Amino acid sequence: MKLNDVNKGIRKNTKRLRVGRGPGSGRGRTAGRGNKGQGQLAGWSSPSIFEGGCMPLIRRIPKRGFHNAHGLIVKAVNVGRLAEAFEAGGEVTPATLRSSGLAKGIWQQVKILGEGEIGKALKVSAHHFSEQAKAKILAAGGTVTELPGPAPLVRKVGKASRKKPAGG
Repeated sequence: MKLNDVNKGIRKNTKRLRVGRGPGSGRGRTAGRGNKGQGQLAGWSSPSIFEGGCMPLIRRIPKRGFHNAHGLIVKAVNVGRLAEAFEAGGEVTPATLRSSGLAKGIWQQVKILGEGEIGKALKVSAHHFSEQAKAKILAAGGTVTELPGPAPLVRKVGKASRKKPAGG
């Protein structure tokens, strides 16, 4: 490479391509849009998922399973982990569980499960308790407080009311 070839072919201010300016320009007549079809007219642009008018892929493939969009995300914490993380007489709440790192991630409610041993008296507040966990906490001299959760989603189920035709 020579010094005079370094910037060869590089133009700082490139002119834009002017389409539809006659047959001599190379982009005349149909202006690169082809003959007929829905992309021919001005102002039309296809969406990124457009598949040429056929049935879209998302509607062609079979749907399987169930996704509960309104379901609560419940975080489970074992009694044995509480004994390791908290001092005797300490207060265990969803906020302290999050700050101590026992309940990481995204969740709306906490459930205390009974795996492990607890030898300390703790004041435990959570949304749900298993029977085994409740028994172990109370046997160690602690207290159990169930927190209220969000109200369950209630759907009205019944027949749609029909209006009787007038004069009938």
